[in-house]
Amino acid sequence: MLANEWDMETALEVSREEGFERGVGVGMEKGIEKGMGIGMETVAVNALAKGYSIEQVYEITGLDTETITSLSQRPAGMLSNES
Repeated sequence: MLANEWDMETALEVSREEGFERGVGVGMEKGIEKGMGIGMETVAVNALAKGYSIEQVYEITGLDTETITSLSQRPAGMLSNES
């Protein structure tokens, strides 16, 4: 006989905890990714304001040229997440 019997309530609680932990991990990854993107956009806006070319900003940030072009056409201080 097993020392601990299988219990549906305990199994559900463990499953909920594991799901919560997975969800938190995924949320943190997405948050970090979004934060890094915002940071790169800030660098791009600052570099463009200092007169760097789109190609130079691409080399510095790794952002695609379409995004950089879009950022160069926005009013100063306005990033894509603020629209």
